[in-house]
Amino acid sequence: MKRLFSILAIACIMAFGTVNASTNAYTVETATTAVATSFQEEPAVAERSFTQQVKERFIEGGPFFMGIVLLCLILGLAIAIERIIYLNLATTNSKKLTANVEDALNSGGIEAAKEVCRNTKGPVASIFYQGLDRADEDIDAAEKAVVAYGGVQMGQLEKNVSWISLFIALAPMLGFMGTVLGMIDAFDKIEAAGDMNPSLVAGGIKVALLTTVFGLIVAIILQIFYNYIISKIDSIVNDMEDASISLMDLLVRHKK
Repeated sequence: MKRLFSILAIACIMAFGTVNASTNAYTVETATTAVATSFQEEPAVAERSFTQQVKERFIEGGPFFMGIVLLCLILGLAIAIERIIYLNLATTNSKKLTANVEDALNSGGIEAAKEVCRNTKGPVASIFYQGLDRADEDIDAAEKAVVAYGGVQMGQLEKNVSWISLFIALAPMLGFMGTVLGMIDAFDKIEAAGDMNPSLVAGGIKVALLTTVFGLIVAIILQIFYNYIISKIDSIVNDMEDASISLMDLLVRHKK
């Protein structure tokens, strides 16, 4: 529940920042236009920045589909940022932890090793603790506990990642839908006018293509974050597996 609230909070902050930036940009642009109109004897107009051009194109794309595409970007980025923070906090120096557990086993036994795991954050320490908690029974029981709890920790690492892949697929599809509807509207205008006049359909086709462009941009941005998150998860999972093997070796040596 706390993680859900954090995702919603990040999404709200990003949405508020986007709306506020758009409002400020619109206010500045309106004031600039008014000044330029009042001083017509100075026709030179400053060249627009890239961000201003993107905002104008975004507004031209229409509020409905572009708003949904923007929502996909905000929610996808919020989940991606939350996952990146969680994965970075879940990263543990497994070699150092293994060495500390080995020293604790040799000096104070199982309870001392469990205390080391309790004082260490991350999924590797949690897996170590579960294995040490079953170490008094036998090695097989400890191994089963490590494997079972490893699956639980893997599920925690991959939590909400599927939503990012959904937004990656949804954004361009919404853009394509906007393009198709825009093309249909353009052909309706041609049919109503009975004439193939480019000026009748140029605006509608431009709006239709803008939805596709922004849908693809959103998908590309989220895909970069998604690939980074997946690679980070794979790295942590490999680290967990290597550390689990090291733990089993430590328990076998401790039993002898």
